[in-house]
Amino acid sequence: MTKRTYYAPTGGLPPQTQLLTDRAMFTEAYAVIPKGTMSDIVTSLLPFWEDARFWVLSRPLSGFAETFSQYIAEVQPGGGSDRPETEAGVEAVLFVVEGTMTLTIDGRGHEMGEGGYAYLPPNAQWTLRNKGTAPVRFHWIRKAYVAVEGLDTPDAFVTNEAKVEPTAMPGTDGKWATSRFVDPNDLRHDMHVTIVTFQPGAVIPFAETHVMEHGLYVLEGKAVYRLNQDWVEVEAGDYMWLRAFCPQACYAGGPGPFRYLLYKDVNRHMPLGLNRA
Repeated sequence: MTKRTYYAPTGGLPPQTQLLTDRAMFTEAYAVIPKGTMSDIVTSLLPFWEDARFWVLSRPLSGFAETFSQYIAEVQPGGGSDRPETEAGVEAVLFVVEGTMTLTIDGRGHEMGEGGYAYLPPNAQWTLRNKGTAPVRFHWIRKAYVAVEGLDTPDAFVTNEAKVEPTAMPGTDGKWATSRFVDPNDLRHDMHVTIVTFQPGAVIPFAETHVMEHGLYVLEGKAVYRLNQDWVEVEAGDYMWLRAFCPQACYAGGPGPFRYLLYKDVNRHMPLGLNRA
């Protein structure tokens, strides 16, 4: 089995001798947050978490990306939370990139290591603790769940990327594949969080232009990514945030695979505001 690599930030500060020039950018259609910007001074603390800090990668912004938020969490040994989510109606995905942690859902404990993936339905009762001897770092993607009359709420589950067989995109000879943790035909889910893998030299051969918003965190490798009208170099540890309809494509640069954790909103009608007062 192929050994998976997951980049995780560790913080710190750059030296005073470093040049200010970087790849960070924020436009009307996309944002690029390079790994070098994830320093100590941009972390956030959250209520009811102990010995933990968070890099906020995205949050709803009017006129930009509006459906989700995404954090990288770092929890020290002994840290965690018995009340991690303070907003009602929020679903979440957790994905571990470094270390181990204990996730408890509705009283049942789950030990999660690197590559661990958990889906938490809205209003799930969950807690999280780092019972190890080293920090644990994981992605926490949050979304206000859009309920639909006649559809049940999804069930909670915990798995690992190693247990998921990637699905090759048609006509790519396996060079472009997606690891899907949820059945795409399960309409209970209103978001998909997947892992996309490109082998060296593989491409998205057209400018995808669609309604889904995206958060893309590069887990491994490097590529040249087309964002709106620009080609941007990205590498492991970088984050891309795309608003709806932002054109996108990429060339995987090698020498190893280019892999990213991908969020998108799915399976719901476009709200038209007809129920507003």
